Amino acid sequence: MLGIIAALPLAACTQQPRLPGELWVGSSPTGVPFSFVDPATNALTGAMIDIAKAVIRDLGLTGDYRATPFSALIPSLTTGRIDMIAAAMQRTDERAQIVAFSAPVFSYGGGLVVPGDDRGVYPALSSVRHKRVGAQVGTRFVDQLHGAGVDRVKTYDGLQEIVRDLANGRIDAGYGDEPILRYQLRVGPRRPVRLVREFRPPVEEDLCLIVAKDDPLLERLNKAIARLKDAEIPAILHRWELG
Repeated sequence: MLGIIAALPLAACTQQPRLPGELWVGSSPTGVPFSFVDPATNALTGAMIDIAKAVIRDLGLTGDYRATPFSALIPSLTTGRIDMIAAAMQRTDERAQIVAFSAPVFSYGGGLVVPGDDRGVYPALSSVRHKRVGAQVGTRFVDQLHGAGVDRVKTYDGLQEIVRDLANGRIDAGYGDEPILRYQLRVGPRRPVRLVREFRPPVEEDLCLIVAKDDPLLERLNKAIARLKDAEIPAILHRWELG
């Protein structure tokens, strides 16, 4: 991750002008139901977009929401191209060395998908250590696979591509955000794959809004989240079938 940041052009470090009271918010366009592009409106939508809008509105600010590839979200934040990340990016110690995380708004772990006709039992990542497993580039899930001894990990830009290649037999399993995989299998194209019910991820991690290190906005974000955590945030999660 640090290498990616270091490789960006120095010109990207220049902060671009914003309108008064405006925040530029970066979100992955492929993280349904947390953040994705609505084909009907060509606008970003999803649970994290709705949560960011609620928090920003509570602060009396406005948001400009920008589709950004997942692997480019942190570099975009640290170089001033965006002011906040609202996406399915969980808090980890490694990321917390680079950016600042708000109070949690949701928590979850990884999910495992296998071909529909695969009747094996896979309670843990170690169960697939000899298989070809797909995971999204730049995510914690790649590290978890390697830590479990999975040595044939193929990385993808998004979970949709993982599910597609799994259905086509190019990989043996897919691993990634459990709520996203579950949502895709429920509302996306019907594919001969299944979510492994007995699987338990090695850890569940917090989902937060993310700003730059030492950004004074963080304290205000946390106060707004505290005001919204008992009613509005749960309602948003329920609307997206996440809680």
